[in-house]
This record gives sequence, C-alpha cells and structure tokens, in this order.
Amino acid sequence: MGLIYALGAFLSWGLVVPVHFRLLDGVPAWGILAHRIVWSALFIALLLVALRLLRRGPIVSFERRHLFLLLSALIIAGNWSLYLWAVQNGRMLEASLGYFVNPLVNVALGALVLRERLRPLQLAAVALAALGVVAAVVAAGSLPWIALTLAVSFAIYGLIRKLVPIDPILGLGAETVALLPIALAYLAVAPTPPGLGGIDWLLLVLTGVTTAVPLMWFAAAAARLKLSTLGLMQYLSPSCLLLLSVLVYGEKLPPSRALVFGLIWAGLALYALDAARPRSVAARAPEDRPA
Repeated sequence: MGLIYALGAFLSWGLVVPVHFRLLDGVPAWGILAHRIVWSALFIALLLVALRLLRRGPIVSFERRHLFLLLSALIIAGNWSLYLWAVQNGRMLEASLGYFVNPLVNVALGALVLRERLRPLQLAAVALAALGVVAAVVAAGSLPWIALTLAVSFAIYGLIRKLVPIDPILGLGAETVALLPIALAYLAVAPTPPGLGGIDWLLLVLTGVTTAVPLMWFAAAAARLKLSTLGLMQYLSPSCLLLLSVLVYGEKLPPSRALVFGLIWAGLALYALDAARPRSVAARAPEDRPA
C-alpha cells in the first residue's frame, strides 16, 4: 500500500494540483494559500467525523509528539509560502530545481538519520538522478537558495511525518488547525478579488481537497516506505509537471531539461528493476510495515 499512496500523492502534485491552480490565475497567490488552509481544515474535520478517527486517540491532549506536528505545520507553511513567492516574483526556474533536488535530500536523510542502506542498483539509480540534478544546476548557472530551501524544508517535513507515530489524517488535521488562525486573519483583512464567479469559488473550496488528500497520501506513504524509496519516487511530480507544461500548455523543452528528464527517468527505471528482482525473504528489507 505504501507504493500506491506514494503514486497517488506524487501524481496529484504533478498533474491535478498544477491544473487546478492554473484555473485560479485571477486570485492572488497568498489568497490561494489562505483558502487552501481554511478549506483543508474543514475537509479534514468532516473526514474525521465521518471516519470517527478521533476515538482512536485524543489529539486534543498535549503530548510531546504534538510539538513535532506544530513544527511540521510551520515547515510546510513556509514551503508553500516560499513557492508562492517564487511564482509571484518570476523565480519558477529556481522553484522547479527545488523539486528535483528534494528527492536527493530525502535519500541523504534516509541514509544519515534512519541508517537506510542502498543496494548497488539503487546506488546507481541515485547516481543517475544526481547527475540529472547537476545537469539542471549547470543549465541554470548556479544552485539558488530558493531551490535549496524548498528541497530541504519538504524533506524535513517528510522525515517528521515518518517519525511521528500518529494517524496520517489526524496528523494533517493537527497541522491545519495550527495554521488556521493565520489563514483566517489574512482572509479577514485581505480584499476579495473582483470578478470572482461561482466557478472560481468552487475551485477555491476544492483547494481543500487537492491540498489535504495528497498530503494524507504522502504521510501514509512516508510511514510505510523507506525514505530513499520515497525520495526517488518523488521525481514523478516534477517529471509530470514537465510533460504537462510541454504537451498541454505548449511550453518549449530546452535540450538541457530534456537531458535532466532522461537521466532522472533512467534512475527510476533502475530502481524499479531492482525492486522487481526476486530476492529471498531474509535478504529483502521490507518496504511496507504495519501502520
């Protein structure tokens, strides 16, 4: 199930979310962020009531793990804010580099913090992906601070969600509740964009779903998969975004980006080949563990 959750999250971020936000071009980026938080909180609250997950454990009681959830909430809010700032200030190239660098940071954290080991084919896959990132950096001329901040912040968020023992929906609910006062305060003072119609308001409400569901899937995948596996699978999102921009929105694909795309997918193919090879149960480190 870990692989299915990861596929759902990364394909959503690479295909569904970009199209959704592209349809909201008339709404300021900070307004979209605030609506994402508010409607995500409402959606998760309804989901918790429907599934009666609150009976599994009182999330309202103070525990040390809630401090980590507060930290993860602040980290993901900072990640979203920096991405939106980059979009508003014409720094999308640096932001996109961050999504290519992020999986490598996940692999590094998996090795350094969780002591995860990589087999030879997995090491080759990581090397190919790293080569693709280097090619992207060379094409851009430097490694920008925006890319590094986006990459490191989301990797740390994934590590926290892997280490904190809490149901993914409950954990995301705690995060959104922590951010809710800030979002409500912004919407209370920010002017409503003129000319918003019924479709625009429906799309704003649906940001709660397209924000919360992939994050829940990601948290569920992080609890079940090795961080290195999660890191390599994360290349699906920027790769899908690249295909979407070229095939649907007509953007040109420079040769340097085509090289990055090929190297990263070659690494993913190697990793998939290694995962498909038959190995003895004793020698195979389990990817999925009980939640």
